[in-house]
Amino acid sequence: MINLISLWAIPAILFIILTLGLIKKIPIYEEFTEGAKDGFKVAVNIIPYLVAIIVGVSMLRASGVIDSLGHLLGPLLEKFMIPVETLPVMIVRSLSGAATLGLFSDIAHHFGPDSYAAKLAAVIVGSSETTFYVLAVYFGSVGIKKVRYAMLTGIIADFIGIVAAIMVCSYFFHPSIG
Repeated sequence: MINLISLWAIPAILFIILTLGLIKKIPIYEEFTEGAKDGFKVAVNIIPYLVAIIVGVSMLRASGVIDSLGHLLGPLLEKFMIPVETLPVMIVRSLSGAATLGLFSDIAHHFGPDSYAAKLAAVIVGSSETTFYVLAVYFGSVGIKKVRYAMLTGIIADFIGIVAAIMVCSYFFHPSIG
């Protein structure tokens, strides 16, 4: 039943929209092209923000800063039963979802999808947000420049999400505890 609904949901929605538009005598094509023009303007406006995020993440990865930080914080992370390999996920998650998924994929490929590191990385990805991406793209697209409180709230929420992910995963998945 779910497969049938998911197969016909989008065609049904399109049919309903077109039918209501015809009944209400709305110029459907003209409205669609106006919306497309507005969408294109938004896309052009957010390009600088996207480029800044992509360059920042690329510089962090290419410079070796994340790896150096992992070596520096390794003993502390081990004390809290956090695999050092998950540190890049924790750092990059607030910046870019695509980069985080790439890092997660590397962890799952290298250590296996059932490893503690992969499970922890997966829960971190699911319990935190791409805060800086959201600020850059969504706030930038509508012209909001003062993001101080939103950024602080997002960073705090990301930190709490990561801490909660570590606590939950250590309880449910860590080999020495579970």
